[in-house]
Amino acid sequence: MSDSKSITEAPFGTVDGQEVKLYTLTNANGVQAKITNYGGIIVSFIGPEKNGQMGDVCLGFDTVDRYLTDSPYFGAITGRYANRIAKGKFTLDGKEYTLATNNNENHLHGGLKGFDKRIWTATPSETADGPSLKLTYTSADGEEGYPGALSCTVTYTLTADNGLKIDYLATTDKPTVLNLTNHAYFNLAGHGEGTILDHELEVQADRYTPTDAGNIPFGELSPVEGTPFDFRKPTVIGARIGEDNEQLKFGLGYDHNFVIKDSRDGKLQHVATVHDPKSGRVLEVETDEPGLQFYVGNYLPKEGLAGKDGKTYVYRGAFCLEAQTFPDSPNHPNFPSPVLRPGETYRQTTIYKLGVRK
Repeated sequence: MSDSKSITEAPFGTVDGQEVKLYTLTNANGVQAKITNYGGIIVSFIGPEKNGQMGDVCLGFDTVDRYLTDSPYFGAITGRYANRIAKGKFTLDGKEYTLATNNNENHLHGGLKGFDKRIWTATPSETADGPSLKLTYTSADGEEGYPGALSCTVTYTLTADNGLKIDYLATTDKPTVLNLTNHAYFNLAGHGEGTILDHELEVQADRYTPTDAGNIPFGELSPVEGTPFDFRKPTVIGARIGEDNEQLKFGLGYDHNFVIKDSRDGKLQHVATVHDPKSGRVLEVETDEPGLQFYVGNYLPKEGLAGKDGKTYVYRGAFCLEAQTFPDSPNHPNFPSPVLRPGETYRQTTIYKLGVRK
């Protein structure tokens, strides 16, 4: 355990009789990331607005108990397979596997007890890049229906330039499928400060994967040109969300995968920028993943959800930008492959960087 002030730990409650901790990472600018080893959840991400006032831009809860009962995956590591797998089935090397169906007839975010509901082993440390929290978890062969014992490491590092860097690494002892992401919910005006419909979004993607009514991709990569999904230039999130568009109806708004590139090539690139005109805060997203799921809290309850610090989270009160392999990739040979085999190492890096535009 580091005794540096840049990393502290505190109790966060208990789950199944096991104590859960909350780790606070702080850089020289006073920016903080608070992460728990339950689900690898980002509980808070605190940075300045245009006048220098610090504020928390992530939705979350005050204690671990609420994450057990009320959380729509706030800030969590989702896996083994983030996003949806159609009808909870896929075939790998000629064998069909059946997973839990926890999203109507489909499998979502790893199943009934995915990585978001597991206690990870935490190791805080000081690194050359900044204060860091390494989380490890071994998923047993057959857990939630997936083949192979999977050894996972997710490392959060708070960098000097206010980036929250997430490095994912995994190995398996049997062929399997894997898609890890983080499901952070952001509101750059501050968590609980109304909707994010006035935020401006830019996404470096000229294609997206349209879906059926169950949010399962058809398999085609469609141009964003001439659609409400064209964010290649900064566009107010709410400007087109109410348009008469079948895809927006299926997603109840934006809940779609943007195509960054066609394969997992390991090359980190800038993929998205979000700007809140009120606070001046900017969130930049870098990743080496081929897909980016853009979601705007369409399933947050219209009556509101009680969050941390006495705040209330409203319908469309946050956005998510989840770096990923495409949804339902195990069932689409033309999508980037999610297959991981023994002897291979799954690697993924995503960075969420906070800034200010005055």
